[in-house]
Amino acid sequence: MHPAFMLSIVVPAYLEENSIRHLYESILGSLNRSGIEFELIIVDDGSSDHTFDRIRELSEQDDRVLGIRLSRNFGHQAALLAGLSEARGDRILMMDADGQHPPSMIRPLLDKLEEGFDIVNTVREDTRDAGFFKKRSSKLFYRIFNMLSDVKIVSNSSDFRIMTRDALEAFLSFQEQNRFTRGLISWMGFKQASLPYRAPERFSGSSKYSLRRMSRLAFAGLTAFSSKPLRISTYLGLIVLTLGIAYAIYTLVVYLLGKSNPGWASLMITFLVLGGTQLLILGIIGEYLARIFNESKGRPHYFIERRTR
Repeated sequence: MHPAFMLSIVVPAYLEENSIRHLYESILGSLNRSGIEFELIIVDDGSSDHTFDRIRELSEQDDRVLGIRLSRNFGHQAALLAGLSEARGDRILMMDADGQHPPSMIRPLLDKLEEGFDIVNTVREDTRDAGFFKKRSSKLFYRIFNMLSDVKIVSNSSDFRIMTRDALEAFLSFQEQNRFTRGLISWMGFKQASLPYRAPERFSGSSKYSLRRMSRLAFAGLTAFSSKPLRISTYLGLIVLTLGIAYAIYTLVVYLLGKSNPGWASLMITFLVLGGTQLLILGIIGEYLARIFNESKGRPHYFIERRTR
C-alpha cells in the first residue's frame, strides 16, 4: 500500500501522433484502481505531424494531462528537461512515448522507490526490434564511456526512471547546455537502485535516434564527464613525436653512411601518420572548445510555444 503522494509522469514525444493515445490508455490501465493521484505531462518536441493535436485531445477529456509544445525540435534531452521543470509531484517518473518503456513497470518502480531509494533506474534486458548494429554499438559506447569517464553507467541503462522530489530538485539545478541525463543522474549520487525490464516493440513508427544523433549524444556524454580524451591526445602526440625523432636519427645515420636511397613511400607514410595524428588531436580539442563556447552563451535550453492549459 503506497502512502498518499502525487506522481508526475513526464513523457517527451517527437512524431508520435499514433502512439500518444495508446500510451495514455496503457498508463491508465497500469494505475487503475491504485488510488494514486497523478499527472501526465507530455512534451511535444516540435513535431511536424499531429502529435500536439492528439495531446490536446487527451487534455480536453482528462484534466490530469498537460500538453506542452516546444517552439522547435530541441532534442530529447531538452524536451525531457522541459517536462521535469513542470512536474509538481512528490514522485517523478520519466519515460518515452513509443511504448518501449512499458507502463506495467510503473508499480514495480514505485514499490522499489518506497524501499528508501531516491532514484530507481531501469536496465534493458532485451529490445525486440533493435537491430544487430544498434545492440553492438550501444555495448561499445558504454564500454568506452566507462573506460574513459570517472562516472560509471550501467550498460543498457535508459532514461526510464523514477525519483523523489529532492532528487529532482538536485537534477534541475544543473545548468549545462549539452545534457547527458544518464551521466548526470549517475554523477548526482543519492541512494540509487536499478530494475531490469524487457522493452517491447514500439506502438508505431521507428527510432528517432539516427546514427548521427546517437553519435552526437555519445560525444556529448564523453566530453561532459571526462577529460581523458585530452590526455590520450597528449600521450598520442608524445608517442608520435618520439617515433618521429627516432626516424629522424635513423635517416641521419643512413645519410652519413652514404646508404640513403630515394624513399617516396616512407616519406608519404610519415606525412600521413603525422598529419592524421595532428588532425585527430585538433578534433578532440575542438570538441571541448565547442562545449565551452556553447556553455558560455548561456542560452535557454528550450522555448515553450504553447500549453494545453
